[in-house]
Amino acid sequence: MDQKSRIKEVLKRLDNEYGTEFVCYLEHENAWQLLIATILSAQCTDARVNIVTKDLFKKYKSVDDFAKADLKELEQDIHSTGFYHNKAKNIIACCKELRDKYECEVPSDIEALTALPGVGRKTANVIRGNIYHIPSIVVDTHVKRISNKLGITKESDPEKIEFDLMKKLPKDHWILWNIHIITLGRTICKAPNPDCKNCFLSDICPSRVD
Repeated sequence: MDQKSRIKEVLKRLDNEYGTEFVCYLEHENAWQLLIATILSAQCTDARVNIVTKDLFKKYKSVDDFAKADLKELEQDIHSTGFYHNKAKNIIACCKELRDKYECEVPSDIEALTALPGVGRKTANVIRGNIYHIPSIVVDTHVKRISNKLGITKESDPEKIEFDLMKKLPKDHWILWNIHIITLGRTICKAPNPDCKNCFLSDICPSRVD
């Protein structure tokens, strides 16, 4: 099976297994909450972020509240997500810019988003896909690892993986790819021990372990 045919079959099976509904694993009520939750999710599980933001968004009810936050206090509030020094500093700086430059609205433009403190392409694409429904590919650890395992890309740099997948995957599956691959990575294709025997893609996966 050539790569193009394999990709088509992989997408068909993922759709059949997981459906085609857009799902966001980070709990949020609006764009700025998702932006902050995504910044917090770096090197942290979505489950832990959701526990933290449940109280965090009750304490800080607006972009302006975060922009005015005391750095040390915010560090304590988000301590359990890890890397809390940088995350707190970036969240405050990001919210100041949203308040002062965008009237507290989160922009949809990729260049505007990635210019915000603490926002890289991954975070920007989470916002673009989940909030604005702009076709975007989010390259997290699952997407990086499993896209390589499936032989869809040989790249290792997240940005190069993103652009490679954009060339190879149909646009209507860009957002779904992240949703499906996260689910696959959490349930079957786990690192470092993938459950190939029970994987519905094993017969077409070049990395399967018998």
